[in-house]
Amino acid sequence: HQSSSRRSRDFASASQLRSKWIAERTRRGRLPRRNLRQQMKPGNTALHHRKHLSENFQIMSNFHYVYILVDEATGTRFYVGCTEDLKSRLEKHNKGDVSHTSEFRPWKIKNAIAFTDCEKAYAFEAYLKTHCGRAFIKRHF
Repeated sequence: HQSSSRRSRDFASASQLRSKWIAERTRRGRLPRRNLRQQMKPGNTALHHRKHLSENFQIMSNFHYVYILVDEATGTRFYVGCTEDLKSRLEKHNKGDVSHTSEFRPWKIKNAIAFTDCEKAYAFEAYLKTHCGRAFIKRHF
C-alpha cells in the first residue's frame, strides 16, 4: 500500500514534468537555450517531430501498458490492468480466463497508456485502482 506522499512524488504536476523535461533536454544539448518558450508552445510541430524521431525511439514491444477495459454490453463496468501484450491479454479477458472479468464479457479496450519503465506502469495501475484513481478515470477518460 503506497503512502500519499509517495504517490504525489510519482505523479508530479504537468508543469513540474515539463520543467524537468526542459532541464534534461537543455542539459544534454538537445534543445538550444534561446527561444525555449517558443519551442515549448503546443502548436510547434518541429518540437513534436524532434521528440518523436529521437534516437531513444523504442519498438512497441518494449512497452508496458496500463489498460482500461469497459464491458461492451452496458458500458458501465470497468477493469484496470497492466500487461506487455495488449492483444493476447484482451483475448484472455474475453475467453473468461481471468476470474475478475469473466462474468461481464465481452470487453473492449477503452484506453491504454504505454510506459517504458515497468515500475512506473505498475505504480500507475495501482493508483488507478484507488478511489482517487477511479475519479481520475471518470474525469479524464
